[in-house]
Amino acid sequence: MKRGLSLLVVGLAMGITAAQLAAQAASDPAVDHKTAEKCSVCHTKLQTASGQPASIEQDWSASAMANAARDPYWQGSVRRETVEHPEIAPAIENECASCHMPLQHLRDQEAGHATAVFTHLPLGPGQAAAADGVTCTVCHQMQPAGLGTEASYNGNFTVAGSDAHPRTLYGPFDSAAAAKMHAAVTGYTLAQSPHIRDSALCGSCHTLFTTSYGPGGKVIGKLPEQMPYVEWLHSSYKDKQSCQQCHMPAVDGAMAVSSLAGQPRDGARRHTFAGANFLLADMLSAHAAELGAAASGAALDTASQQIRTLLASQAARLTVTPATGEHGAIAFAVKVENLTGHKLPTAFPSRRAWLHVTITAADGKVVFESGKLNADGSIAGNSNDADPTRFSPHYTRITNPDEVQIFEPILGTTDGKVTTGLLQATGYLKDNRILPAGFDKTTAPPEIAVHGQALDDPSFKGGESTTVYAVSSSGAAGPFHVAAELVYQPVGFRWAHNLAPVKADETQRFVKLYDEQAARSSAVLAKAEEQIDAGK
Repeated sequence: MKRGLSLLVVGLAMGITAAQLAAQAASDPAVDHKTAEKCSVCHTKLQTASGQPASIEQDWSASAMANAARDPYWQGSVRRETVEHPEIAPAIENECASCHMPLQHLRDQEAGHATAVFTHLPLGPGQAAAADGVTCTVCHQMQPAGLGTEASYNGNFTVAGSDAHPRTLYGPFDSAAAAKMHAAVTGYTLAQSPHIRDSALCGSCHTLFTTSYGPGGKVIGKLPEQMPYVEWLHSSYKDKQSCQQCHMPAVDGAMAVSSLAGQPRDGARRHTFAGANFLLADMLSAHAAELGAAASGAALDTASQQIRTLLASQAARLTVTPATGEHGAIAFAVKVENLTGHKLPTAFPSRRAWLHVTITAADGKVVFESGKLNADGSIAGNSNDADPTRFSPHYTRITNPDEVQIFEPILGTTDGKVTTGLLQATGYLKDNRILPAGFDKTTAPPEIAVHGQALDDPSFKGGESTTVYAVSSSGAAGPFHVAAELVYQPVGFRWAHNLAPVKADETQRFVKLYDEQAARSSAVLAKAEEQIDAGK
């Protein structure tokens, strides 16, 4: 009774309602792995030292982390894999849930059974744990033991055992008062630990090896599906910038991280988790009711813009310079520099970036264009968008509009066929995603190796890639204006439309949503322009 009264007094003083505190204090402390609702009461209505809103709860609620289970592309992809591999459908759902429905997965794991993804869809009333995605008590319960090792990959982080009461949440700050408050309000205690800001914590879910299966559910291989953490380890960024330093922007000045008895602290970070998937935020904003979005449309639009701003300012740099030795041609080199700490693009293999280059003559007529994005989300001249069995190679030199420099992973089966089926793939037929600075492709381990013609291209190296263009002027007069863009898509045309043959609600819905968003499915990462004369 005294504890409840003291919490009420403090809470009312901090602007938290009695009803909110009563609901928190009355909730069953024996229910482990609690949803974000438990945390949001105190970690909202926050402001920076300059008075700018910085609510942890609002930042997170519009992020890809919070919406991992709502992601219609993830739902469609899981459905495709279970349809194509029905013998192992329960195992597929359980493994995919470990990183996209991790709270539900933790509860099910302790209850001794697998997580059946589609029993929780659509995400509505009674599905709070599944809908919470990568929620507060997932990341903050991760224990430091084993992080950064192969044993922790594929979401195999550890949390305290089921006999631990109260459970422990780890944070970056030390406060005995906060620890007591956490135990009283949430049923968790609080401990300070530096591992919460270590890239290895992110690496547990963002390093994913996928088991490959053949007919009858027979294991035929293993695919290094997502490797941003391992790529980071093989770059110079491992010694200067962590994942959190880029994807959780620092707050300027001291800020209280709790609205309940919180003290201003230096070093707080925003929980925006801005990465590269603006398409998810756009789809959630446009179809909030259908996709079960919890965040407001305004918050989702802000999240999308934050991602686009991050990509346009911190992803890449482009340079166009005249080239020599190309007689009679408009010749120049386009250099792309990767400003990130991993391959560009990285993680899920549906992502791609490419060079869109146009050349305009002195009279304003366009004499060359390579890499134009079509209205349906496909790239003009890209073999894979036109034909799912083919793909465009890595180019060192481009001479005609049908050649496009696309930085992408192309998955292959055991017999060398192109696929976007993750569980069919056993390796890469092409991987020329732009390497981060300090990345040595000759010493890279197999799981992050370069594949295809880029491996032998001396201008494709750590931190950069250069492509030479030598184009006929077609009789037009110069000087010629060259405009180059590095364009990016979170989900490429082929990856979206390969879901279409699977006649299920989740696959068909995503193709419909993709077609609707196709014209806005890309973002420009960098631009460069130059005046070029035709070679003599």
